[in-house]
Amino acid sequence: MTTTRPDVHPRLPAPPGPRWPVLVQSLLFGRYRHRWLPALRRRYGDVVGVRIAPHRRSLILLSRPEDIRTVFTGSATTYHAGEGNAILGPVMGEHSVLLLDEAEHLRVRKLLMPAFHGSALRGYRELMQGLSAVEVAGWPAGRFRSHDRTTALTLEIILQVVFGVTDEQRRAELRPIVTRLVGITPLIMIGWFYPALRRYGPWRRFALMSDQLDRLLYEEIGQRRNATDLDQRSDVLSRLLRVSSGGLTDAELRDNLITLLLAGHETTATALSWTLLELAANPEVQAQARHAAEHGDDEYLEAVVKESLRLHPIIYEVARRLTEPVELGGFLIPAGATVMPGIGLVQSDPLRHPDPDRFRPQRFLGQPPAANTWIPFGGGIRRCLGAGFAQLEATVVLGEVLRRFRLEPAGRPEPPRPRNVTLTPARGGTVRLFPR
Repeated sequence: MTTTRPDVHPRLPAPPGPRWPVLVQSLLFGRYRHRWLPALRRRYGDVVGVRIAPHRRSLILLSRPEDIRTVFTGSATTYHAGEGNAILGPVMGEHSVLLLDEAEHLRVRKLLMPAFHGSALRGYRELMQGLSAVEVAGWPAGRFRSHDRTTALTLEIILQVVFGVTDEQRRAELRPIVTRLVGITPLIMIGWFYPALRRYGPWRRFALMSDQLDRLLYEEIGQRRNATDLDQRSDVLSRLLRVSSGGLTDAELRDNLITLLLAGHETTATALSWTLLELAANPEVQAQARHAAEHGDDEYLEAVVKESLRLHPIIYEVARRLTEPVELGGFLIPAGATVMPGIGLVQSDPLRHPDPDRFRPQRFLGQPPAANTWIPFGGGIRRCLGAGFAQLEATVVLGEVLRRFRLEPAGRPEPPRPRNVTLTPARGGTVRLFPR
């Protein structure tokens, strides 16, 4: 029986929400969350309860910055992000920093952090620029599906800047496996929690693919540990091996490399694709962004990327599983429930962002948005470790594109389409490119 903390009033009501079958709610959440969750907020308010598979999980959707702040700044022993991200376990592995909680999370995060701060980030820029220049130089004029090519580019950046794979043969082996892994569906991730399914169809193919990837990654990790030039390498894996000698095991490195891959590959590619769509549709902003690219004004390019992330959240919500009951927004949330700050909801709220449907990078110049109203990378001690890396990467690529091309729309605006846990442009971010 669940006990109630003394400071949580036992007579508070439970959050309102739909009473539809779990299967129906799971389908709506998996395929239409960017439409369904805003509709639930309009119907039920700022705190809404839903239930989804597996195991009839109770999810509590939050959309007020005040409640989101409570979650992000709350005790790590009460708000378990690792448990909240459990659905990612089959792909990322049990040692992923995203799936750990409390002391173990802090230990691994501390070992990972040096590779994503200050001089480390500056050290990645040159290689990012070189890879971006080669990729963008090959883009054809005319009608162009940007998401296909930004995905290829961000994968190459992951393989060389993060994994540090210098052998072309190994990169050639990794590319198709990684591409299939990134395309894994929620059905496979949910089904993995039912062991009987693992012998059949897509779940069996997923297991074989994971084994192939593990073999390649463990070979790379083993060779890197024995490399005589480790202190001269600037990639993320080499930095991790230098700063965490005796800290991260091979299994921990594997799981966190996969985490960096999945968290930083598809998301950055999608953010770039949305950004190109918005610039094509907003020629005045595009002209300002091009001027910034030509004059080395990273601040404005960063504002463009941030506004794209506000208007088109790649991840619509984040999750924390409660280890004890709490009060949020005047409701009693029981232990075991998963609270979900709604990134897409707070970032589209006209009370927080006036004229929210308009693409206005100026929002991010000068005074920053109010706390907990722009949260594409989460918040608190669980804020995405790779946030700085992703923003640097997007800024570098965007500058390279704008120096080479003028963008125009290729048709009507594209709605978002769910792809695993991300929301991508439905028609691949199609624009028209005109060489400059």
